[in-house]
Amino acid sequence: MKLRVDATDAPQHILHAAMNIPAKPGPMTLLYPEWIPGEHGPTGPVVDFLGLKISAGGKIIPWKRDAVNMYAFHVTVPEGASSLDVVFDFVTPPEAAGFTSGASATTELAVLNWNQVLLYPEGVPSDQLRLQASLKVPNGWKYGTALPIARESGNEIEFQPSSLTTLIDSPVSAGAHYRTIELGPSHYLHVAGDSERAIELTDETIEHYKNLVLETGALFGSRHYRSYHFLLTLSDHVASFGLEHHESSDDRIGERGMVDDIERKVNADLLPHEFTHSWNGKYRRPAGLATPDYSEPMKGGLLWVYEGLTQYLGEILTPRTGLLSADEFREELASNAAALDHKFGQTWRPLEDTAVAAQLLYNAREDYAAYRRGTDYYDEGTLLWLEVDVLIRELSKGAKSLNDFCRSFEGGPGGAPALKTYTFEDVVAGLNAVQAYDWAGFLSKRLEAVGPHTTPLGGIENGGWKLTYSASRSEMWRNHEEDNKILNMMYSIGLKVSEEGNISDVAYGGPAQKAGISPATKLIAVNGKQYYPMVLRDAVQSAVTKTAAIELLVKNGEYYQTFKVDYHGGEMYPHLTRDESKPDVLSKIIEPMVKKK
Repeated sequence: MKLRVDATDAPQHILHAAMNIPAKPGPMTLLYPEWIPGEHGPTGPVVDFLGLKISAGGKIIPWKRDAVNMYAFHVTVPEGASSLDVVFDFVTPPEAAGFTSGASATTELAVLNWNQVLLYPEGVPSDQLRLQASLKVPNGWKYGTALPIARESGNEIEFQPSSLTTLIDSPVSAGAHYRTIELGPSHYLHVAGDSERAIELTDETIEHYKNLVLETGALFGSRHYRSYHFLLTLSDHVASFGLEHHESSDDRIGERGMVDDIERKVNADLLPHEFTHSWNGKYRRPAGLATPDYSEPMKGGLLWVYEGLTQYLGEILTPRTGLLSADEFREELASNAAALDHKFGQTWRPLEDTAVAAQLLYNAREDYAAYRRGTDYYDEGTLLWLEVDVLIRELSKGAKSLNDFCRSFEGGPGGAPALKTYTFEDVVAGLNAVQAYDWAGFLSKRLEAVGPHTTPLGGIENGGWKLTYSASRSEMWRNHEEDNKILNMMYSIGLKVSEEGNISDVAYGGPAQKAGISPATKLIAVNGKQYYPMVLRDAVQSAVTKTAAIELLVKNGEYYQTFKVDYHGGEMYPHLTRDESKPDVLSKIIEPMVKKK
């Protein structure tokens, strides 16, 4: 197959594509990619796939969408035809939400994910389909990608032929403000920003990412790629997320994400997380997520390994590389542990179901989030794998750790990209190969547990620390509140409120919810005074020495109502406090594996 994409109109949020697809006379079905690897759901943006025209021998032939599968298009190839010519457009949405189906272009930059701009014939595994792709970018733009290049001419790039699997696994970023930074042999950081200022990374920040290359090499012992490319997009007008690929990652944060200390720290684990996926997720992958093409549904039951272990490794790599200090890492860990330990949803939904239901939970609303539970296999996965790490170290008397499991389970020979699937039994066997234990029982208990406070805190507690609460906010807590523009008082009065007073969530069973306050409402006044974040903070803190309830005036639709919240416990924010009765294993875990010069 041949694919030509014209992205010169990307600033106008439209891409033009033309394909030549080999065919033989008779019925034929063309598929638009539906299940996108890494997005863990049927997220292919077919609704933005427009202007489809199919021809053979210069004559237009009709097509018909399947009545059940919205991603399938049926055609009849006429006699004498050996190929189909297909043209269409893809419109990138303006909303900065979602994964690759969200906003991907501004006037200054664009990210192309090939699954948006192609069709492929039904019935052939994606590994066996070959494509010759080319791309035209706006004049003056630079670009980056892991996809090998055949030749360039002006603003047109022709890529070497590849399998459909490799093509879709190799996005391209491009922009008017662009720089490429070498992080080490065959490792590159490509930075596209909405301004020149956005891409001015400091030498210190670059050094941290160079450390990331070194630390992952020490952790896994081999690399499953020919070269690796971080595609970092800095914009407030594209969807913010990270999406893993075997030889690259699509990483997107705000325009000042690398020049503003707060935003940089809040997103410190993004690149370590996505980079780790090259080993855990792309090379080693749950069998249920390794489908032959993009139409077969994926099964997410082992996402607590795919994403949970990756989340843990990505987080401990932040202090190992210097992206966060040890204190900042512990503050983040405390915040995540507290959020999970206060989730009322643990009383009915086990951790394993958050993985099985991932395709539903990614788009779940914010209201009653703690009652619903979301994609908790990320942060609860961190706590689960921290507990595994601490337990291995304890059982082996310090001779072994989860580092050994990563090297043996996800290391291997290295070289070109490869795929090796696994099952639950394989994970258990891999852990037992490092340290004998009833890992099947251990993991099953934590995956299936239902009830209040079932959060796996054993790694923190046996690692020499305790989850505690006080009236003071940590620096990282303040950073998140400032970055999100949200006042988070879920562990005291039980509210999340924006600076404008919008109540996005309430703690189910907490003081505000018991008083009758619901999410998706607006806080107007506190004790008769117009709401501002500091007014609510002061009211909660002063209520400690008073018997009167806190009065909140709330607007719900077109109606106003005053609620009396009988809470006198003061502000409460999470921290990790050292437990001197136990060895400080947690600090040992986050020590760099590579001695810095």
